[in-house]
Amino acid sequence: MDKIKNPFSPGAGSPPPEMAGRDAILEHARVLLGRVRAKRPEKSLLLTGLRGVGKTVLLNDIERMAIDTGYRTLLVEAHEGKPLAVLVAPHLRRLLFDLDRLAGAGNKAKRGIAVLKSFIGAINIKVGDFDIGLDIEPESGSADSGDLEVDLPSLFTAVAEAAEERQVAVAILIDEIQYFSTTELSALIMAMHKMQQRQLPLVLIGAGLPILPGLAGESKSYAERLFSFPEIGPLPEQDAFTAIQEPIREAGESIEPGALQEIYRVTQGYPYFLQEWGYQAWNHAVTSPITLQDVRESSALVSKRLDENFFRVRFDRLTPREKNYLRAMAELGQGPYRTGDVADKLNVKINTLGPVRASLIKKGMVFSPSHGDMAFTVPLFDEFMRRVMPDFNI
Repeated sequence: MDKIKNPFSPGAGSPPPEMAGRDAILEHARVLLGRVRAKRPEKSLLLTGLRGVGKTVLLNDIERMAIDTGYRTLLVEAHEGKPLAVLVAPHLRRLLFDLDRLAGAGNKAKRGIAVLKSFIGAINIKVGDFDIGLDIEPESGSADSGDLEVDLPSLFTAVAEAAEERQVAVAILIDEIQYFSTTELSALIMAMHKMQQRQLPLVLIGAGLPILPGLAGESKSYAERLFSFPEIGPLPEQDAFTAIQEPIREAGESIEPGALQEIYRVTQGYPYFLQEWGYQAWNHAVTSPITLQDVRESSALVSKRLDENFFRVRFDRLTPREKNYLRAMAELGQGPYRTGDVADKLNVKINTLGPVRASLIKKGMVFSPSHGDMAFTVPLFDEFMRRVMPDFNI
């Protein structure tokens, strides 16, 4: 088998050769973009799911869809410790200057730049060494209170009005949105509330871990009326087969049914893992078709690669107490896990685990699918914990 022709592409956000099982989400996004551009009210979209289910890939696909339908886009990834204002200000500057260069009457793009300059001055942050507005003066009284929940809606309104004047729409796409603080998330929700009230052509499409609907609801009780929260999960068996089989067929090779079944069994249908197993099974196979034996013989290498990269980068950020907590979860088998059972496994009182549990949630390692329960945000992480900490003794 020619390794250069290997169709699979394991990597963070790398587009798969076959986007299987996501048609409903992409159709949802298509309708949303069309309705917002037509100034018809529609809920913005916040995708939720575990690591490795393809949320970033979907965001990239939705951005391309938005560009193809005449949108101006802004795609960013949230980070721990990086404020929302720092993240979006340079992109909004570029977008506003692009709008200002478009032909058309009116000066709302210049006003948007002035409002952005006010916003940056009020928040009192550094967004890089650039001139935010050349010789444009900040607009006094607009987005300059220093209160993000007041200023961000004003800024988004100015941006959306500038887009409306130039007869275009704006799509703001944000990955890892759960990393924003409560105040930042609240400001985003309030800004989108203003967009819906005014029927302005600006839409927010985000992605985050399964804790996102809860965070949004805690921030603003009306969030569920502004956003749809489709859950992105592992692929069903037939879609997983398609994701593996079609790229191989299009590359002029084939794979045995037993090999497909084995890949689905070990990956549980998670798209990132499908790419890893497909990639290594192709490289391991000497001739077509890829066999069950090829998959089984390549599985050790896949597990090693995942342990050293996908899993290890998350494990290395943990404190000893956090590692013990996760190892205790893994010792209980497949989740979700009752917090009381984890405490029993660690031989401690349940009320002593609050700080470590909160820290693990903040780091995006676990989430609470229901009251009193915990689950890993990373698929198959329980198996990794048992491999990396085989001798679990409290």
